[in-house]
Amino acid sequence: MKPRRIHPERINAVRVAIAGLSESEFEQYFGDLYHQLRSYDDPGTDRVIEVPSAASSPESVLYRKNVYLGLDPFETEFSAEAEAIAARHGLDLSLEQLDTMSLEEGSTIDLDGWEAASRELGTLADAADGDLSDGLQIAGVSSLHMAYIDGRGEEHVTDADEPFDREPDARIELPVMDAGSLAEFQDYVNHNLACQVRDSFVRMGLEPPEPFQILGYGEFEAAEQYKRLEMYPNYIDPEEQHAFV
Repeated sequence: MKPRRIHPERINAVRVAIAGLSESEFEQYFGDLYHQLRSYDDPGTDRVIEVPSAASSPESVLYRKNVYLGLDPFETEFSAEAEAIAARHGLDLSLEQLDTMSLEEGSTIDLDGWEAASRELGTLADAADGDLSDGLQIAGVSSLHMAYIDGRGEEHVTDADEPFDREPDARIELPVMDAGSLAEFQDYVNHNLACQVRDSFVRMGLEPPEPFQILGYGEFEAAEQYKRLEMYPNYIDPEEQHAFV
């Protein structure tokens, strides 16, 4: 089974959820990544995490954050049905309960009940040809971590704290870059995820849907393949105008 984060529909759902965040909400989830990148150009910005001394250089780093989707049933067309489903599973769908849910040690959350209720709601939506996309939201993100190359050319990955014990729905993976303003960085992350959607289709041997026939940096591994393999146009090169002709 493919990891969730290489499914284009999941990556795009994350993209849409991030695009809908306010600037303060975006900073809450991705401010550590933004400030880490800004620290390379702005001496007044402190680094959130230190680059390991074993790294071949401070620039030989890919910064990563895993992103997890959640669903707010009250924002979908099935809000009444969701409440009834939750009641059958003995769950509390009050806003207060949803706002205070956590997966910390000692939590008494009925995870099996929530999984069953979510599955039942999804089945209901499928049967009714309904749309749950309005309820998709960012449920959590990992701590900032990195992959880096040491002086011998070997890759290392640092550990991350994850909010959930499941596969993330997408990963933001960026090299050292000029992040610009926070608003500009949010736009860039949106574009990066759109390029990741493109990469997913291309690497499955499929032409991306027209909205994702775009150029730019998406997934690091795909970018490396575009540069090395003649079978691919170089989709990260802004001059590659014939890539989708």
